[in-house]
Parts: sequence; structure tokens; C-alpha cells
Amino acid sequence: MAISVTILSTITALHLIAFVFAVGAEHRRSKATVVPDKYDERTYCLYSTDASTVYGLSAFGLLLLSQTVLNGVTRCLCFGRGLVSGTSVTAWTIFFFIFSWVSFLGSEACLLAGSARNAYHTKYRGIFGGDDLSCATLRKGVFAAGAALSLLSLVGSIFFYCLHSKADTGGWHKHREEGIGMASSDYAREQHQQSEHGKA
Repeated sequence: MAISVTILSTITALHLIAFVFAVGAEHRRSKATVVPDKYDERTYCLYSTDASTVYGLSAFGLLLLSQTVLNGVTRCLCFGRGLVSGTSVTAWTIFFFIFSWVSFLGSEACLLAGSARNAYHTKYRGIFGGDDLSCATLRKGVFAAGAALSLLSLVGSIFFYCLHSKADTGGWHKHREEGIGMASSDYAREQHQQSEHGKA
């Protein structure tokens, strides 16, 4: 299977845009401050924008789309004509297939968990003074980990696709060579029979 520049460009673009969204989500995490209620002496948590949740879910969706395209083209390494066995290319193809999936799942887990946690807001608390009030926020670094893993997923996906394109020739070449061999043997047999008839 020949390497398609379109497929490579699509996978790379989706991963890079997802990386940008993940970095944006890290910088736009919700922050909370304890503020007094205007109407009584109680305090509550006031949260900033939820843009981080939107960025995180966008990155999640883009990575999922990229992985779907990649595994749709390569048939997830499980379906299709099969790879050329007994070569180092095949071994590296399997390695990067596993590597891309592990980094992809890790990135998706960070992005989804970070988005869900960032969207969670502590409910109103009736505490006087506000010093003991704990406002739940997303811990720093979750979206950053998702961004880093998305880059690793990109590297794994590119290497997997390129190596798979080189190794995914076993079925075609095997049948083509068998066909050529059978045709050659049939031709030789026919020539031999004609020569035998000529001698008779």
C-alpha cells in the first residue's frame, strides 16, 4: 500500500490542532475564589470561565477523529491482507501500533477527566467567614499531560502508518509471484509437450 500524503496531512493536522486545544485548556482552567454573599453572612465559590472544558472536549474529539481515520485506513492492523512476516519492518509496525494506541488512550483519558473535573463546581456552602471553604478546581498539569501524550500519539501514528504501508504488501506480492510462477510453469510444460509432439 502506497503512502498517502493526504492521510498523513490529515492525521498530523488533527493531532496538532488537538494539541493546541489541550494547551489552551491548560491555560484556561477554571479558577475559584471565595466571596461573601451579598444578602447574608455566608460565603460561596465564584468560578471563572468554563472555556477549558470546551477546549478539552474539542481536543478529545479531534484525537478520536484522527485515530478513527488512521485505523480505518490501516484496518486496525487486524483486518486486511496481512503484513509481510519475518521482517524487522513488521516488528516495528506492531510496536508503533501499540505505542500509538497507548499514548492515544492516555491522552484521551487526561482530556476527558480534565474536562469533567473542570466543569464540576462546588455547591453553595453556608460557612461564616469563608476561610474554611474549599473550592474544588482541576489540578494543574492534567491538560498538559494530555497535550504531551497527544504529541506522542502523533509520532506513533505517523511511524505506524508509514511502516504499515511498507509492510502491507504480503498478500498482493505473494499472489502475484504465485501467479507468475504458475504461468511460467504452464508455459514451459506447454513448450515441452509441443516439442515432444514435433519429435513424434
